[in-house]
Amino acid sequence: MNFKISKRSKILIAIALLLAIAVAAWATPKILRRLDMQGMKPVTVAKGLEFAWGLAFLPDGRMLVTERPGRMRIVTQDGKLGAPITGLPPVFAQGEGGLLDVILDPKFATNSQIFWAYSEPDAAGKVAGTAVARGRLDGIALKDVQVIYRQPEKLEDGRHFGARLLFAPDGNLFITLGDRSRRDDAQNPQSAHGKIMRITAEGQAAADNPFASVAGTLPEIWTLGHRNVQGIAFHPETGELWASEHGPQGGDELNVIARGKNYGWPVITHGCEYTTCAKIGEGTDKAGMESPIAWWGPQSTAPSGITFLTSDRYAGWKGQLFMGTLAGQALVRMKIEGHKVVEQQRIATGLLERIRDVKQGPDGWLYVITAGPEGRIIRMER
Repeated sequence: MNFKISKRSKILIAIALLLAIAVAAWATPKILRRLDMQGMKPVTVAKGLEFAWGLAFLPDGRMLVTERPGRMRIVTQDGKLGAPITGLPPVFAQGEGGLLDVILDPKFATNSQIFWAYSEPDAAGKVAGTAVARGRLDGIALKDVQVIYRQPEKLEDGRHFGARLLFAPDGNLFITLGDRSRRDDAQNPQSAHGKIMRITAEGQAAADNPFASVAGTLPEIWTLGHRNVQGIAFHPETGELWASEHGPQGGDELNVIARGKNYGWPVITHGCEYTTCAKIGEGTDKAGMESPIAWWGPQSTAPSGITFLTSDRYAGWKGQLFMGTLAGQALVRMKIEGHKVVEQQRIATGLLERIRDVKQGPDGWLYVITAGPEGRIIRMER
């Protein structure tokens, strides 16, 4: 049987095809990103960073940024990338390892000193552990470099280094240390895996640490039972330390970190094993162990850096917590009341990039860095 298509039908079909092509062209990722920013206006400050990890603002508004393969650069306010800073020790740039966080000494204005965390290799470059070093920034060179802390045991595995740094108001330094995929070590007080440490700027255990005088316990330990803490920040009103943590599948956490507490990994968790989702540990709570303030599941969002907003740049958001996510590819805004997250919103989802860290800049805007071979520093205007 032969069918004839009228001239009018041909015209209508042609118009429909043209409309379909136009819609497909319009709905490009670029356009979709514009529609999916939840009112945010991302401004690219710098680009071309290879797996950016840590960000710190210098007093003059320039930025220090680390790249996981082992480079640290100064970035100007207009986005110019400086040459790699010299004087860094070697890093173990495998898996999740490499050059990780960077922060300024609280007395940077007078001593020009910075601190950074990295995965430190052995002489053969085959095993590594998290280490923290400090040095004096002189132009684009680091001088008087000293390693002030290193995990006692180095391993071949390239995962779970932790490596976030934060100075407390009393001048002591918090260091997050991942479990290095040796999960049971997180409960071992003689192991530096799966802990948050508190040390002096010179590298000694703080004298008033909770386990400083407990035999058979590392004196640097502030808290234990962690899998891989990736963000830490002080609440601007209460002074409490908050932390974001990579859990297993569907078990990412937000915690309030309190002196000497045990955060349960791997005994308690809301997550399960990757791929099989087999049960981990004993359940989701247990006496003597801390349950998270919030957790994300059943799929992992992979939380990263966190910061509390203290500026007035974003109407209605002052005092709220912001958290980057890697797998979630979003910036998460959380309204906090006491120890409860009462409101939560994923914003900037249209970036379609893994957000490694978020910091408030001296201008009051939030800045995020994205993790990828062509990473960016982005100012999140609104």
